[in-house]
Amino acid sequence: MADKQTLLLVDDEPTNLRVLRTILQDDYRLLFAKNGEEALQLVQQQQPDLILLDVMMPGMTGYDVCARLKANVETQRLPVIFVTALKDEVDETKGFAVGAVDYITKPVSPAVVRARVKTHLSLVRADELKQTRLQVIQRLGRAAEYKDNETGLHVMRMSHYAQVLALAYGLSAQQAEDLLHAAPMHDIGKIGIADSILLKPGKLTAEEYQQMQQHPLIGAEIIGECDSELLRMAKVVALYHHEKWDGSGYPHGLAAEAIPLEARIVAVSDVFDALTSARPYKQAWSIEDTLQYMRAQKGRHFEPRLVDLLEQHLPDLLAIRQRWAE
Repeated sequence: MADKQTLLLVDDEPTNLRVLRTILQDDYRLLFAKNGEEALQLVQQQQPDLILLDVMMPGMTGYDVCARLKANVETQRLPVIFVTALKDEVDETKGFAVGAVDYITKPVSPAVVRARVKTHLSLVRADELKQTRLQVIQRLGRAAEYKDNETGLHVMRMSHYAQVLALAYGLSAQQAEDLLHAAPMHDIGKIGIADSILLKPGKLTAEEYQQMQQHPLIGAEIIGECDSELLRMAKVVALYHHEKWDGSGYPHGLAAEAIPLEARIVAVSDVFDALTSARPYKQAWSIEDTLQYMRAQKGRHFEPRLVDLLEQHLPDLLAIRQRWAE
């Protein structure tokens, strides 16, 4: 019983609860509530995985219960399926508006109930896995910061710059969001670079610079081969963000559109923030000086179109810069 997922069944009619219990008891741990107040108490005490909720109940309606759950940050991700005799399109619209994920109409079909519950629990599991993967990526990105003079705020700013530029370039909202979360991994390979090189205050020797140029390859090796689109993008960014539009970058000397777009976007975002930020070894450049440098590097370090988009969306970037100021 302990390994079964928990469902909360809420209905003021005992007969309806018995029907649902018969359908679901073999596969799930079940909790029961006869009204909205009792349901909210059980949610806090037992933390169910999903709620099957009647709409028309005395006192607090199902709509009220659902709205309360969605207003609480601790319970807003809890899926709610309304089980109701109401069939009007207006009723369904209201239910979805307050946060329900689905509707099952009474009298219920056992096959429909089991299928809908299984589907939405699977979606919850998929979302949890996505969040866990995202947290791992963010923590690996932070690990690289401990080996560098750069700060966590730099990573926050440049990743949000990358999202803005990705959208401006024409990537989908999902692709831009993936880049937002992948960009913090760009320097993960610095974990493999000796502190004597990474933290050296003066100019690197030719040999030291050659070793520093290995960090994209190390980063790609750390991330490895992945089925996840997000991790695939993180690997691309880590491996290619030091390539230059004219082919003079490293580690592979790729040029122009042979460089993956995600890496070209991160290169612009990373340099823009590095130049406009103070470091132990330099003062922050002014915005105008930074833009002059970026313009001078059009067609050399950077894809020209991306520099143009950076200037066009400069107000958005400056708002990000202010939000995550040092």
